[in-house]
Amino acid sequence: MRVISGSAKGRLLKAVPGTSTRPTTDKVKESIFSMIGPYFDGGQVLDLFAGTGGLGIEALSRGMNRAVFIDIEKKSVDTIQHNLQATGLKEQAEIYRTDATRALKSLAKREQQFELVFLDPPYKMKVIAELISSMEAQGLLEAQAIIVVEHDVKDVLVESIGEFVQQRRAEYGDTAVTIYKRVIQHLQL
Repeated sequence: MRVISGSAKGRLLKAVPGTSTRPTTDKVKESIFSMIGPYFDGGQVLDLFAGTGGLGIEALSRGMNRAVFIDIEKKSVDTIQHNLQATGLKEQAEIYRTDATRALKSLAKREQQFELVFLDPPYKMKVIAELISSMEAQGLLEAQAIIVVEHDVKDVLVESIGEFVQQRRAEYGDTAVTIYKRVIQHLQL
């Protein structure tokens, strides 16, 4: 695994020890960023269930100003810290070891808002719609926010969640990527 493009291009990323995480492959990562970017002019990214931190680090490398990484596993948090240090992006990041629901409540209390969110929970957890609804209800998403969900290819996600509508779905082996964007309905008078 490596950073594909941007300021930290080519830097190697360490994997989380053991088999409890499933790092996003370089191929999938490259596809995600070609769908949503590929580069950014500032903004804040949330990497929920961050694992290695590879997606959030790629977003920082490609121009995001700040990143918040959330993972409940100590091994993952240690790996994210190592990878941020190795890429020179540590000063632009905050890392929290906690569960997703608690993290979202805490971020909402601090009035954080994100332009980009990566959701990559363990495939057995079926919490995508619940987490997106929660982020929207708590005001964590900017008006133009993009949510990138990595999930099992067998899971078919709902078309819309609140104001967020599926824009694209792509499949890579047993992994699928679904992208949601906010679509605000304007009433005709």
